[in-house]
Amino acid sequence: MPNNKRKNRGNKNKEVTMKPSNEKDTPIQDYEDDDIEEMQEEDLKKLIRTLRSSQKQILELQKSLMDKIENLSRENEILRRNQNETKQLVQQETGIVTEVKNSIDQMKNTIESLTNRMGEAEERISDLEDREQERIQSDQRKEEEIRNLKHIVGNLQDTIKKPNIRVLGVPEGMEREKGLEGLFSEILAENFPGLEKDREILVQEAHRTPNKHDQKRSSPRHVVIKLSTVKHKEKILKCAREKRQITLRGSPIRLTADFSSETLQVRREWRDIAQVLRENNCQPRILYPAKLSFVNEGEIKTFHSKQKLKEFVATRPALQKMLKDVLHTETKKHGHQYERR
Repeated sequence: MPNNKRKNRGNKNKEVTMKPSNEKDTPIQDYEDDDIEEMQEEDLKKLIRTLRSSQKQILELQKSLMDKIENLSRENEILRRNQNETKQLVQQETGIVTEVKNSIDQMKNTIESLTNRMGEAEERISDLEDREQERIQSDQRKEEEIRNLKHIVGNLQDTIKKPNIRVLGVPEGMEREKGLEGLFSEILAENFPGLEKDREILVQEAHRTPNKHDQKRSSPRHVVIKLSTVKHKEKILKCAREKRQITLRGSPIRLTADFSSETLQVRREWRDIAQVLRENNCQPRILYPAKLSFVNEGEIKTFHSKQKLKEFVATRPALQKMLKDVLHTETKKHGHQYERR
């Protein structure tokens, strides 16, 4: 029996020595205690090297696992920090969104308030515009009423002044000897001997205008003679137009009708137009109190205002060409006067 055991042990030893010794990754076999006792020294060394190699591999594997665990732990910490930072960012963004939303709500409220104020302002402006328009219309009505009143007053003054004759160019102080009525009788005797003997020509009143003498004024004040009738005034003025040159003690003077300031202004405005018409042989005349009369295409035309004259001239190309410059100049003058007002 012992011999059989030895044979078997020898066989087992042979089996052990048959394994390759240079393989590092040789799997570790399970050995019985009796097997280890029967192993040879060389086989034991190999076994020890294999165990040491396996131990080393286990340590390296353990170290690798620990490194991986440590890396995973660091990554987990980074992930956790990132999650916290993300949460903080989300909270911050949520706060910003809330602030923006609140700001938008405030802006909406502000815009709504401004819109309401603008609406109120527009209503006020509209109301002011309506009032301004009413004021303008009222002012226009007042201006029209004033013009009408001035026209009425002018007509009344012209009616009152209708029997009057205005004498221009009589030196100041000449009336001291005979008075103004005596000077007028002297003018009639010197220029119209036949009229001077007409006892129906009566002077009701005579005065200078203006009443107060301005020492700085170089020209003498006008003399206003009020006659008893308009017929006598027109008779004297007709004779003056026929004689043309009227004198007083050899010095030239002028006799004209006496008009209101408004009528005088209108008559002055006709002068430039009448001058152009006279140069073109249209026989212009300024009729009483302030009407323009002239001959056009064989017919006598009379106009009370420049507007009526412009409307007529617009239908007559030849007349329009003739009066174009003077009417344009008058329009510009009136425009400048209106701007100054």
